[in-house]
Amino acid sequence: MPDNENTKQIKSRQRVADHGEVFTNPREVNAMLDLVRDESYRLDSRFLEPACGDGNFLIEILHRKLSLLQDIKSQTELEFKSLIAVGSCYGIDILPDNAEACRERLFAEVVNRIGNKARTNGYEESLRYMLKKNIVCGDALTYRTAEDKPITFCEWTPIAGSMQFSRRDFQFDFLVTQSHQYSLFDEQGEVQSFDEPVRSYPPLHYTQLYRYEEHV
Repeated sequence: MPDNENTKQIKSRQRVADHGEVFTNPREVNAMLDLVRDESYRLDSRFLEPACGDGNFLIEILHRKLSLLQDIKSQTELEFKSLIAVGSCYGIDILPDNAEACRERLFAEVVNRIGNKARTNGYEESLRYMLKKNIVCGDALTYRTAEDKPITFCEWTPIAGSMQFSRRDFQFDFLVTQSHQYSLFDEQGEVQSFDEPVRSYPPLHYTQLYRYEEHV
């Protein structure tokens, strides 16, 4: 393997030794995503990367989803649908610098897609809040956060015709340990709703999602 490929795949030998950290190259990322190509190009299909690193898989998934928005002229519709795409991408990483880098990469990907147009007040705050909730620093094997709390994910459900999202929270351990082998998709490929939430919230406008913090 060429040195430049090695550089892309590891940050340091110590991190490899301590955490088994090896990053996947874009070529392999795209080859794997092409196995589920239809889902990766569907705006609301949910993906979870349980060892997301700094986001190599999630950035490509988001890139594919956002490519569906290129012909939208309405600024508010573009912003709303970009949050649908972001809200369907979930990640966990054991290292805090990776989790933060992943959030920043996804944020930049969305902002670049939106372009230089003036963004609606509250949109960027909502985007950052959604990324904070969806990209978690924790251990996917123990289902615990870095603060030793249960990993909890938000289900963001867009409400048609209202520019609003509803939110329900679910513990990660429930999603992966049930005897019915929970899946984010049913047999027809339709997105399923999570069941047994630990908490539900009233709908909020897409520019006000960061205000959910006031309910916590």
